Amino acid sequence: MRILLSNDDGIQAPGLHALHAAVKDLGEIHVVAPDGERSAIGHGITLTQPLHTRSWPPGGPHFGTAVSGTPADCVKLAVSRLLDPNPDLILSGINLGPNAGISVLYSGTVSAATEGVIMGIPSIALSLDTFTDPDWDSAARVSRALVEQVIAGRMKIAPGIFWNVNIPNLPYEQIAGVRITRMGASRFIEKYEERLDPWGHPYYWCTGELYETGDANGTDLEALRQRCVSLSPIGLDHTDHAAIDALAAHPPELPK
Repeated sequence: MRILLSNDDGIQAPGLHALHAAVKDLGEIHVVAPDGERSAIGHGITLTQPLHTRSWPPGGPHFGTAVSGTPADCVKLAVSRLLDPNPDLILSGINLGPNAGISVLYSGTVSAATEGVIMGIPSIALSLDTFTDPDWDSAARVSRALVEQVIAGRMKIAPGIFWNVNIPNLPYEQIAGVRITRMGASRFIEKYEERLDPWGHPYYWCTGELYETGDANGTDLEALRQRCVSLSPIGLDHTDHAAIDALAAHPPELPK
């Protein structure tokens, strides 16, 4: 089993190292990750400048390859150029902070897993539901348990699907189990703080909070509140198929 690890918090991130320690005896492990934090960068890829790579850490025993690009770049480059043969499984994370609800669309962690699926490789995105005082040991135990079940064939990741996993920030013994969930309906309420640079020109820092907009029943957001690991199978097709039928009944018309 060849396993590729990536993330969006950067190759130095504690969550990535906790994941590596948790799965390093489960197969041949390769790490290809951004050379710095790329949080909330989504599925961006680098087209207008070269990608630089270097062994990390500098001057130390090789842990992985640091890439100057995005999480999606890391997976593309690893699969297309750096690894031969290709990995059998891609793990992205463990992210500091949840990627539940609408965060799925913004997350670089999720996008690394998405790119894996695009390239035909089973993938899992792993995130921890906190920004402070992370329990990496607990999150790593959950991650290993899921990976072991995939390797053993007890759980299968369907083609065209990746798993988006969110883990409560609790001691392992206090986690109430795993729920199969859907992506919660939500949005961010952004706040932009205006400041002035030394020349008097305005600049802005974006902050905000997640606001739930629909029924929470069965969602990733609800599972986390109830101390459960959320496992959401996410597909690449964003089409609203019910809307196709509704629109087909009264299709748009072009004037003659």
